[in-house]
Amino acid sequence: MIYSATIKTTGNYSYDSGCRLGESLIQKLGRIPDACWLFCEPEQGLQDMINGIADAVSTLNIIGCTGAGEIADSGFSTKSIVLGGIAMDQAGFEIVSAKNLSRDSEGAGRKLAASFSSKVRYVQLFSDGITGNGCALLRGISSILGEDIPITGGTAGDAGKFKKSWQFAGREILTDAAAAIGFTGDFKVGTGIQSGWSPIGLPKKVTRSSGNILYELNNEPALKVFKRFLGKHADKLPAVGVEYPLGFYGKCKNSDKDEYFLLRATMAVNHEQGSIAFAGEIPEGTMVHLTCGDKASLLDASEKAARLALDELGEAEPVMAFFYSCMARKTLLGQRTKEEFERVNKILGGNIPLLGFYSFGEYCRIKPGGPCMLHNESAAISIIGI
Repeated sequence: MIYSATIKTTGNYSYDSGCRLGESLIQKLGRIPDACWLFCEPEQGLQDMINGIADAVSTLNIIGCTGAGEIADSGFSTKSIVLGGIAMDQAGFEIVSAKNLSRDSEGAGRKLAASFSSKVRYVQLFSDGITGNGCALLRGISSILGEDIPITGGTAGDAGKFKKSWQFAGREILTDAAAAIGFTGDFKVGTGIQSGWSPIGLPKKVTRSSGNILYELNNEPALKVFKRFLGKHADKLPAVGVEYPLGFYGKCKNSDKDEYFLLRATMAVNHEQGSIAFAGEIPEGTMVHLTCGDKASLLDASEKAARLALDELGEAEPVMAFFYSCMARKTLLGQRTKEEFERVNKILGGNIPLLGFYSFGEYCRIKPGGPCMLHNESAAISIIGI
């Protein structure tokens, strides 16, 4: 048997509020959960609240992070606390973490992956979206786990302040870290990822970059190229950059046909260097496009991501769904952000427990059986089925 549920509340963070949250989840589930997910904004009392939740639910299989908006069965909200739980005979769960992402994200990925048992078949990953390099983190993880194990999740944020985010692993609240939950046992997973942004104009070559810092496009300072494209809106950088993310195509290993399209969102600009920092790596030599999208295309993309996840699930019965969407999408959608949840929920049938958060970056496979990548400005759906 399998039981899953989500609950949402608001108010101060405290030990007592954590206990009440955990007790409410147990009441809705009708039993003690085997694993829990927690998403909220950073606030004082966070450690006390998590201690209260852990004592109430009687499990240390607690995972999650802070973000820029929360998603639960009741819809999208901000300044709320979302707790989800699952109890299932068919699966087991393992919680692991790794620290010091800013020092060595790839090494942290190797350490995190090596902490899992060989029984793990699916991973959800939550890493610091301010200090860590999600691309390097994934390289480290895949060097240990390989690319056959699906990974989904998101990078943690802090409601758009870009100062400090928190990751949860059991009773611990961490920063500059990655926390992950591994699923073992007999179940199926369906995943889908879409953005809604489309390439515009001629491609430009990345002639100089380092990690997530873009210095030159076609041998011109990258910032100069962006300013020319944005025209009168250039003085709004980097904020306006989320409306025009950079996109590039890549190919899967050992394949000349399977292409993927990744987006990169602007995080900061350096006027002296003429460079732009993005929320993910941009390889030197890559041909990149400026992109554009609108509310309609973003909402359609979220629906498509949900359909892709359901399609991969096949005949399996969906029992719980996770929705990780980018904070940049929330910014562009504005008052229509709630529609993103509504559309996804409708595609999923409206009767599957659904939870997640608005992230600084999204982890998902590019397609069924494909490698996991760090995406920006995208909607990532994963569904557990039996």
